[in-house]
Amino acid sequence: MRPEMESERQQVEITGLVQGVGFRPFVYHLARECKLDGWVANHSGGVRIEVEGDPLDIDKFLRRLPEEKPPHSQILSIHTKLVPFQGNRGFEIHESDKSKVKSTLILPDLAPCDHCLAELADPKDRRHNYPFINCTLCGPRFSIIDKLPYDRTNTSMSAFTLCDDCRKEYKDPANRRFHTEPNACPKCGPQLQLCDAHGNILASSNEALDRTLAAVSKGQIVALKGVGGFQLLVDAADGQALERLRKRKKRPHKPFALLYPSLEAVQKDCKVSKVEADLLVSRERPIVILEAKAEARKRIHSLVAPDSPELGVMLPASPLHQLLIQKFGAPLVATSGNLAEEPICIENDEALERLGKIADCFLMHDRKILRHLDDSVLRVIENRPLMLRRARGFAPLPLMRSQIAQQATESLGSYLGVGADQKNTVALSHSGWIYSSQHIGDLENAASVERFDQAIGELTGFQQCEPQTLIHDLHPGYNSHRWVQKKSATKLGVQHHTAHFFSCMAEHNYIGPALGICWDGTGYDIDGVIRGGEFLYWNGDSSVENIASLRTFPLPGGEKAVREPRRAAAGLLYEISGFVALQHHLLKRYFSRGERRNLATMLKGQINSPRCSSAGRLFDAVAALLGLNSHTSYEGQAAEALEHSARGIQSHDAYPFNLQQQGHRWQLDWAPSVSALIYDEGKSLPQRAVAFHNTLAQMILTVAREIAEPRVFLSGGVFQNKLLTETVATLLRQNNFTVHSHSQIPPNDGGIALGQVYYAHCMAAASQPLGG
Repeated sequence: MRPEMESERQQVEITGLVQGVGFRPFVYHLARECKLDGWVANHSGGVRIEVEGDPLDIDKFLRRLPEEKPPHSQILSIHTKLVPFQGNRGFEIHESDKSKVKSTLILPDLAPCDHCLAELADPKDRRHNYPFINCTLCGPRFSIIDKLPYDRTNTSMSAFTLCDDCRKEYKDPANRRFHTEPNACPKCGPQLQLCDAHGNILASSNEALDRTLAAVSKGQIVALKGVGGFQLLVDAADGQALERLRKRKKRPHKPFALLYPSLEAVQKDCKVSKVEADLLVSRERPIVILEAKAEARKRIHSLVAPDSPELGVMLPASPLHQLLIQKFGAPLVATSGNLAEEPICIENDEALERLGKIADCFLMHDRKILRHLDDSVLRVIENRPLMLRRARGFAPLPLMRSQIAQQATESLGSYLGVGADQKNTVALSHSGWIYSSQHIGDLENAASVERFDQAIGELTGFQQCEPQTLIHDLHPGYNSHRWVQKKSATKLGVQHHTAHFFSCMAEHNYIGPALGICWDGTGYDIDGVIRGGEFLYWNGDSSVENIASLRTFPLPGGEKAVREPRRAAAGLLYEISGFVALQHHLLKRYFSRGERRNLATMLKGQINSPRCSSAGRLFDAVAALLGLNSHTSYEGQAAEALEHSARGIQSHDAYPFNLQQQGHRWQLDWAPSVSALIYDEGKSLPQRAVAFHNTLAQMILTVAREIAEPRVFLSGGVFQNKLLTETVATLLRQNNFTVHSHSQIPPNDGGIALGQVYYAHCMAAASQPLGG
């Protein structure tokens, strides 16, 4: 051993995802293995370590630190410096340093690990059947943390005092629960209670679980307090229970998610690829959209997903879910605990008040949920995951880090993108990283706007920054837009489809010239047209140009057309052939004589009939013209029906269309396609549906050839369509284009906030003035 005078002491500052992942216990054991003295502690910027000993041993420690870190941790930076030698003996975990530092990352809530599941199932274990079991590798994190650093006193577990046994585990370096902040057991931790709709306690602990299962078996609707909020549970095979749930929840058609006990059980009902299986069993436990097998209908009632060949499936995300579904032994509907369009409930009293007319009983507990977290939703397109809703299991991990983000924030400070009013998320750019909130939802009511404001406060609070620039959608009627206008910070408006385009570029960390194909339902533009079928060109420097669009057509009834595809069909046919179109047999079927007279008046006088270039509304119109949907009860229903009707058909047939140049822009004229589709009576409905998708892909290829930009980015809600996205991507690649689409960021409006921020970064890098 070297003489003591040759020993040294180093301070190590680590930033990243290093709290709540067992990082301090890992450092403790590693330091002891390397024969070092000192200490480790959390602080609000990450983890701080001081080690002293032989310099060679310190080098070995620093080398092994990133190589052997805990599986869920992420190290963003390690900074070291020599500090005065102190002559410590031994290595310790210290109380957290609460000094103000820049920021740190917070771990999402993770499903129970194999160790905890084994204990949960072991009758000899003291945590047998305890629904709040957790350790350093799993359990609640983001849903229970109030502030940094991540210590028990800063979480909703502060209400529960550790018993002697749990305290021994917490302090024992050899124990898996060493410094596990949510550590608990049946003696000292949260407890279950089953209540009726009036809040009267019916049962507690294990009896509450057993009586819940009995209630579900009898066809009752149970409100369950889950990880990030309440869920509504019913037996997936019970048609009467499902009918009551749909009526009470006011959700007539939108598919419900299903909770399964195991991957093997899922595979009996659904076709599951390797990628899909990996998503299902991942610790994030998202809902995964799968193709159902024909035999699934023997076990899953048609009211779970009316008229859909797909099922949204998840595995247990918590020990409570695990216990329920294992004991029930069959799929359960597990849908969000809210009325349609409202935020999910997280408080016990709130749930009793808002869900009292939906649920027959409530399985609750006394651990507070500190923020709403919906279930994340993914599907697999092109054999890779596509995020449709980013929430539990993924939030609040940062979306990306880039050099351009670092440069922008160094010169102009932090940016906050407030997103759109549908599928809202907000995004914060700070210290070179872009952080996204969890899915907030549609900002259609006061409760949603309050949740939006709270999410902004939490995001900026955790990162300890006050954004200097606020970025918003141009739509003046958006609640997110109005929120920004009340603030005194620098403001920047970004057109909706520009934000879509840049969200996809951000995901691929790309800043050069590119063609963006942004297709969705609605996007405000200053010309008064409802945009949604746009081709944008970014020159890689300072300008975004709308170079092509779908031909516009009127939407009689305006917003009504979003829920009534028959109106989009009427506007489409009127654009082609004028008033004679209103005598088309389909429109006679969809509208009464009086309604057709009103349509004629509206269309002739351009009354409440805004023009649109929306690919989403084009899908709606074609779905109506094919007799699939005249009315819808949720967004995308008609487009889904059109995609589903094309399932299983292999064909390259397509309909004619025109590409016309109008000044500096191109227009894709769908009129020949629609006319051909209507009168293509030689083909079945599925064949016509496939041909329509092929036609859209050919349209995109034709424009891409004219623009001759080799890099293409696909974004917007229409590219949630698996058939269209895969057809477009294949066709473009066959013609030597490089195609980029979404994976970790939703292509829908859930990605708008990220796109807003990344656009601001790119403009700042080009030294363009921002806002006013």
